[in-house]
Amino acid sequence: MTEAVTKLEAADISAIMKSLPHRYPFLLVDRVINIRGAEFGIGIKNVTFNEPQFMGHFPEMPVFPGVLMIEGMAQTAGVLCVLSGEIGRPPYTVFFTTIDKVKFRKPVTPGDTIEYHMTKMSRRRNMWWFRGEAKVAGQLVAEAEVSAVLSGV
Repeated sequence: MTEAVTKLEAADISAIMKSLPHRYPFLLVDRVINIRGAEFGIGIKNVTFNEPQFMGHFPEMPVFPGVLMIEGMAQTAGVLCVLSGEIGRPPYTVFFTTIDKVKFRKPVTPGDTIEYHMTKMSRRRNMWWFRGEAKVAGQLVAEAEVSAVLSGV
């Protein structure tokens, strides 16, 4: 008799909210798919016009702020770290430590769906490094390398 192996491949908003302390309006990931442990995953963010940042960025031409894309990358990576099982059980607080090699390629506007493709570069104790690519309809819109520390590990 063989034992069934359970593998987490996706995280809905409920699982994300159990993994991260962020809440509206600063929770910037709606779902994480294609999860391969802490090695890789894709965060999904549906950009809608009723989000508070569009009141001032920019009223006549709403553009999703690049800094929020980077935060969405970090939140996706945080979900991967916490749900991977490599660090035990939550709750943890994930804190940004570095942001490197950031490039913004194209503007993101309401109606777009951002995919945060996050790949683990390395890990040392409670420090994690990820490379991220933000894509809309398969087109690269931003990229960065981010690192974070998980408090409570």
